[in-house]
Amino acid sequence: MTTEMLINVAPREVRAALLEQGVLQDLYIERASCRGIVGNVYKGCVQRVLPGMQAAFVEIGLERTAFLHVGDISGVTRPEDTMIGFPRVDDIRRLVSQGEEILVQVVKDPLGSKGARLSTFVALPSRYLVYMPRGESVVGVSARIEEEAERQRLRETVQRLAGERQTGGYIARTAAAGVPPEALQEDMTYLGRLWDHVRDRAARTPAGRLVHEDLPLSLRLLRDELGRGIERVLVDSPRELARMIEFAREFAPEALGRLEQYSGARPLFDLHGIEDEITRALDRKVPLKSGGHLVIDQTESMTTIDVNTGGYVGRRNLEETIFRTNLEAAVAIARQLRLRNLGGIIIIDFIDMQDEAHRRQVLAALERALAGDRAQTHVASLSPLGLVEMTRKRTRESLEHMLCQPCPGCEGRGFVRTPETVCQDVFREIVRQSRQFASRELLVLAHQDVVDRFLGEESAALGELEMQIGRPIRLQTEALYMVDQYDVVLM
Repeated sequence: MTTEMLINVAPREVRAALLEQGVLQDLYIERASCRGIVGNVYKGCVQRVLPGMQAAFVEIGLERTAFLHVGDISGVTRPEDTMIGFPRVDDIRRLVSQGEEILVQVVKDPLGSKGARLSTFVALPSRYLVYMPRGESVVGVSARIEEEAERQRLRETVQRLAGERQTGGYIARTAAAGVPPEALQEDMTYLGRLWDHVRDRAARTPAGRLVHEDLPLSLRLLRDELGRGIERVLVDSPRELARMIEFAREFAPEALGRLEQYSGARPLFDLHGIEDEITRALDRKVPLKSGGHLVIDQTESMTTIDVNTGGYVGRRNLEETIFRTNLEAAVAIARQLRLRNLGGIIIIDFIDMQDEAHRRQVLAALERALAGDRAQTHVASLSPLGLVEMTRKRTRESLEHMLCQPCPGCEGRGFVRTPETVCQDVFREIVRQSRQFASRELLVLAHQDVVDRFLGEESAALGELEMQIGRPIRLQTEALYMVDQYDVVLM
């Protein structure tokens, strides 16, 4: 499978697109105004400890205080604890206290109205390893390395290189498959120095400040993504390419041959149709090749996905038509989850299927399509009604939340009142005001569609109302009003 990465650089924004067989699968966006902070290490100050929630709110210098759960606190978090071997306990009051300064790492960006999620289990990634200096002295291997012999080799090699005095744990990343011990040793040495640097800087940094910042998007992708079989990285900025080459020379020399400058006249994302894909990824309706479609609705609590046959009628019978539509939808849904970066609880309403074998095949197709997703997913069984409940780990804002804002006209509801409904609201407001206040006439300011409705279908009712209140009613179009906005003015 041909896989390539396109990196587009603008003055205050960097975008990266991952393509498989020329089809967009993942989209990453980093803006100077709202750069993601996952992986950043801060020196925080505990503001409040909530025993009922077994959590604490920590000030790290952001707009909102961050959230720290007891399960994300290492058993030894303070200098005095280190000396007495303080055990891990479930009562958060034994671990942190109000006003205490602690070293924390962001594991989830602020989402919506929620602050960042923190952990005291610091994890420092390199090209092949992840070092957890506060974790247990164990060695793990990425689940994406499936060959048992290679898993065992990596586990034994890392354990031997760490030695008997190992402090903290290591995880061998996917990119470590087949890597010689010398490369792993270099990573281990680098991570040890990095942790010493973080600790030294933390000792000199006041509370509520950044201690260590993760790499920018382009370099982070070089470190994390090239192990997924990316054959080419096209970059449309000479300056950014130079920075990536410098980073690759030191940390990923095998990537140098894959980095290429794009200098075509046509914008890089336009050439590969990425801009159109981004626009389509913001639509509720996703067409399927068969003629069916998906309807995706994202709310604060969950995301719902409805599968419809649309114009697809099939060639055999209704059950076969439904089965084929659901199979196609399963693959499309997995791609949309990655592309839109949808997370949390997701409910998929597949079209009802009578055949139990068809249900199992659709569920299996969904799980296979999700296998390439870097985000952790969990799929529950398919219910008799065709509903699938699943979860997808969410660590950053969805594409919609990053690129859009609630509609000022409907205030985020996703709908507005019809002109007919607004006319009835205006009628009631006219009656209310005419009974309370004296005036020569009343002026109605409204959207053009509402005014047209008054002059058309509602003209007779408007005339009757004038006779009822004994005063004339004038209409005036306001170009800046939305359909459901109006004013009734006493003249």
